[in-house]
Amino acid sequence: MTGIRLTLAALGATALTLTAAPAALAATAGITDDVTMTLGKDGTLHVVEKISGGSSGLKRTFITRTRYDDGNDRLFRITNVKGGTYDGDVLTVTSGTVEYDVKGAVMSSGGVEELRWFAVSGWNQPVAKATVKVQGPGQIQNLSCFAGELTSAVGCTAASMDHTAAQADFEQENLAPGEALTVVIGYPAGSSAGTPILERRFSLASAFTLNTVTGGALAGLLVLLLGGIGLLYWTRGRDARVAGSDQGAVNPVQNGHFSPPDGVRPGQIGTLVDEQADVVDVTATIVDLAVRGYLRIDEQPRQTYDAPDWLLVRLPTAPVDALLPYEKALHDAIFDGRDAVLLSQLSGMFATHLGKVRDALYADVVKQGWFARRPDTERTRWTTIGVVLIVAGVLATAGLAWFTTYGLLGLAVIIAGGALAIGGQYMPAKTAKGSAALAHTLGFREYLFSGELGHVPEQHRVELFSRYLPYAVIFDGVEHWSRVVASVTGNGHQADNLYWYHGPAEWDLSKFAGSMRTFCTTTSGAISATRQFRSL
Repeated sequence: MTGIRLTLAALGATALTLTAAPAALAATAGITDDVTMTLGKDGTLHVVEKISGGSSGLKRTFITRTRYDDGNDRLFRITNVKGGTYDGDVLTVTSGTVEYDVKGAVMSSGGVEELRWFAVSGWNQPVAKATVKVQGPGQIQNLSCFAGELTSAVGCTAASMDHTAAQADFEQENLAPGEALTVVIGYPAGSSAGTPILERRFSLASAFTLNTVTGGALAGLLVLLLGGIGLLYWTRGRDARVAGSDQGAVNPVQNGHFSPPDGVRPGQIGTLVDEQADVVDVTATIVDLAVRGYLRIDEQPRQTYDAPDWLLVRLPTAPVDALLPYEKALHDAIFDGRDAVLLSQLSGMFATHLGKVRDALYADVVKQGWFARRPDTERTRWTTIGVVLIVAGVLATAGLAWFTTYGLLGLAVIIAGGALAIGGQYMPAKTAKGSAALAHTLGFREYLFSGELGHVPEQHRVELFSRYLPYAVIFDGVEHWSRVVASVTGNGHQADNLYWYHGPAEWDLSKFAGSMRTFCTTTSGAISATRQFRSL
């Protein structure tokens, strides 16, 4: 009896298991998707899906972008969704029936109008069975289908059309989550107004394509822009007349006294020649102020490893009010209410004043009538325009490269902007008066280094040759003229000092050339260390 009861219990358990199995299998077998698609005359594909089975949380991720060719992607736009929530490319199903429209599913191919759509795709649950019915605006010319991964070439379970070639039917079983059933149907050309939606795919190779069109456009734009910059320089950046045309002979010695051509001071010459108020101009002006009796330069004694230094001494009887504005600004910057100051102390002390010196120098060359506008302002203007053009070119290049294949055209604007930014340094132009002054200046320079200084009376040599020295600083001839000054003899004996330059004990003029070279280098360094002249 016991054995019979165990056998009956086992049979009962088996029966319960067999009864529950169909329900469990139905829950895990996947969904059934019945799809009906209708292609309209305007090329819009209307889709209705009836979904049954599966578990809760049913979602579908649409394929809305595929590769079209080397330069473009093909887009599919989903609109008018009903029966679910569409966010991004993901559809969350809220009812058993889903409707939506697809644009971009039609394109011309091989003389026919081809409809291609991923009728069943991207479900997050298996699809046990899918059926697709398609009707279009014309008779079917051909059809095919693919199942599995998106790039699969495996045909679907079944594909056919009715006897009138008006409806296509497709069927596929057992699609895994994420797999797709793609249907392709051909209709006569012109059956609908549908066209593919293409979006250019960015790549550096395509963005900067070089061909006949882009190459010709680039060359033409470069000629236009660079030619315009050249024309701008020709009309705005050249001196009024060629310097040197009336250079002639220059003799700055009149009645044994020095008189520079046109009364031009060293700092003015430096700014006139290179169109910049720089460290050399300030250094030469300091030497010039000493030679003309506004200050004295005292070289300080030093040990073997000490750095050289000089004491600049203000001469109280000098008529400071007679100085030009830039000279007075420099004199005030050096002394700033003091009677004497070491050169080594100037590096960080007169920085705030040097901006006034530079501004006064630029204002002076305009006041002299040598330039119509301040050279620094002219350079800044055109350089700024060049930088703005570079920025515009960068933005244009980025825009053209991203949206078109004409990125090379933006490079032409960048090149033109760079040319203008660099060329802006050469835009200051001298007036006719400035060109004449430069011609006289060049004649003076030739005279200064010709070695033919004429017969200068002994009593005037120290002063005369000293007056040449600041101009030699401008003309990069400090070494030569320092030796000339050092060779001066007043009463037949070697002098120990000059009236404007004093050396330490056991120093004489035989060492003056080396001292002056070091003084000019050190002074230029002290000026360059300030904010206003650091870039120069």
